[in-house]
Amino acid sequence: MLNIDIFNKLTILSDSAKYDVACTSSGVDRSGNLGSIGNAAKAGICHSFSADGRCISLLKVLMSNVCIFDCKYCVNRVSNDTERVGFTPQELAELTINFYRRNYIEGLFLSSGVIKSPNHTTEQMIKALELLRNAYHFSGYIHVKAIPGADSELITRLGHLADRMSINIELPSQESLTLLAPNKTKESILRPMGLISTKIQENSTDLVKYRHATKFVPAGQSTQLIVGATSDTDHKILTLTEGLYRKFNLKRVFFSAYMPVAENSLLPALDTKPPLIREHRLYQADWLLRFYGFKAQELLDEQNPNFNLLVDPKCNWALNHLENFPLEINKAPYEMLLRVPGIGVTSAQRILTARRSGPVDFSGLRKIGVVLKRAQYFITCKGKIIEGLKIASDGAIRALMADQYKLPSQYPEQLSLFEEPFITREDVQQCLTGQI
Repeated sequence: MLNIDIFNKLTILSDSAKYDVACTSSGVDRSGNLGSIGNAAKAGICHSFSADGRCISLLKVLMSNVCIFDCKYCVNRVSNDTERVGFTPQELAELTINFYRRNYIEGLFLSSGVIKSPNHTTEQMIKALELLRNAYHFSGYIHVKAIPGADSELITRLGHLADRMSINIELPSQESLTLLAPNKTKESILRPMGLISTKIQENSTDLVKYRHATKFVPAGQSTQLIVGATSDTDHKILTLTEGLYRKFNLKRVFFSAYMPVAENSLLPALDTKPPLIREHRLYQADWLLRFYGFKAQELLDEQNPNFNLLVDPKCNWALNHLENFPLEINKAPYEMLLRVPGIGVTSAQRILTARRSGPVDFSGLRKIGVVLKRAQYFITCKGKIIEGLKIASDGAIRALMADQYKLPSQYPEQLSLFEEPFITREDVQQCLTGQI
């Protein structure tokens, strides 16, 4: 049983940690050894689902909610009147082990407010993780947040104890940081991010040369960006995201819709709803950057700085580049197949495989897994569109978009484009606003 003091600390510090979304499946496969407990199997860590569909758990908690920083958007900022508590390294290690032994968790996500100084905070986190790894022989997954401003030597020690590290940028520009997080600078965030990236690359070489080399952050690093706390556009956020992947080889960039937790003239009002759809569109665009070969500049630019909330980014790109369509399925290269709404990475690879045996038709595409409700507007098979689809010109799909915007006066009536039993206007709207 937890004593009441530890229980109260856990209640406060786990609640304070809920605003950090930068935790995901582990990506490492270290199993427990004889005499140790826990493991970090590829199945992953909460708050996520593993590849086989299991929901898996993680103790997500702060070391302390005491913080000397005054970030206006943060509930733990120094100027906020809230109850302050903190775990000792021994308390945190024992809590994690007791939760693991009761099968409540499979790993730990550890963050913290800045206690006294970035170095002092990092030292406390190191002590807790050293107890877990060395005293309790815990081999489970550990994701830890690096503290901006901590010395490189401390960041390195922390990285040898953790499976994944993250250092949250939070705001996408120095102007926003200056306005809302005056204790942070772009340099204090990017410097440790660069250090972690360099150490991961060096460690990969060491592991090839030396069999027993100590692993450094084997699951890589990630970061988090807050969406909606400032006037920064989707274009700026996505361009920064692309740069972070390219320069620091991040595993993930997470987006967090700003949830008003403090009243401040520089922040959205407390009754403002979090921009969840905008967050969703950024995640879809992130997927396009990582797996579909898109560039940020293709999806957004200075003239169109924010995503269309009515359609996903891939469909929006296709509608704005109808000169590339319709695409002949039996001749199109892999890179162009990926740009067709309704065709994903797996189905594009299956199309290439199927084409080796003979021409692919629409029924074959359906069996392969292509979402024809969306793809049919952009493709042909053997030079023909799908039977029953009546689109007079490229402007037809744009007209359907006009319905979604509910444009007045100049669009008093929209003529029916489809025979009723085949497909309805609602079906078209649903397929255009679905997944990529």
